[in-house]
Amino acid sequence: MSYERQLDATFAALADPTRRAILARLATGEASVAELAEPFAMSQPAVSKHLKVLERAGLIRRGRDAQRRPAAIEPEALKAAHAWIERYRALWEGTYQRLDALLTELQTQPPKD
Repeated sequence: MSYERQLDATFAALADPTRRAILARLATGEASVAELAEPFAMSQPAVSKHLKVLERAGLIRRGRDAQRRPAAIEPEALKAAHAWIERYRALWEGTYQRLDALLTELQTQPPKD
């Protein structure tokens, strides 16, 4: 998957609060669909659909353990999104630093009559 398509899939998957909650739960360890469905007012098939979106985005992996198909988080998949966000954070941080310097300079100048 290309870098741009990977970012699109990652951000689309993260746009849903249920999927973010599922990722937060998986950050503590792998879980089955039934375990992931417990805190939500939705069916296991609905949770499975969310898991498919997360899996297609590469944010989780599904295993096979006898009858269970536990899901686990793939932390490496967030690296591209983190790098993209970090680039813009650095840009805005530089802009704010320049604004702070300008405001400090303006505050130290004597008032004009």
